[in-house]
Amino acid sequence: MAEERESRTSGPRDGGERGGSGPPRRRRFGGGGNRYFPRRKVCHFCIDGVDVVDYKDIGRLRRYVSDRGKIEPRRQSGTCAKHQRQLSRAIKRARHVALIPFSQ
Repeated sequence: MAEERESRTSGPRDGGERGGSGPPRRRRFGGGGNRYFPRRKVCHFCIDGVDVVDYKDIGRLRRYVSDRGKIEPRRQSGTCAKHQRQLSRAIKRARHVALIPFSQ
């Protein structure tokens, strides 16, 4: 029993290694915990100075429609509330006029 105990505890131990199997984990310094701070998303319409989102601008509207044909939510696209309302209205109008398909 004493030999087994010695064999488990003997040998170099890296701070993140457990049980001696696999490569040692790397530690992150300066972060402090498992906090995740995503980069702040900015509204592309505000940056470009767009006052009104036009339903005929198909290239811009396609960026905000998913591959399944759904309108991307604000938290995912990063648009502000004002432009998100205009964007959803423009996408719906473009669908109605058959500029954008309802589903892919």
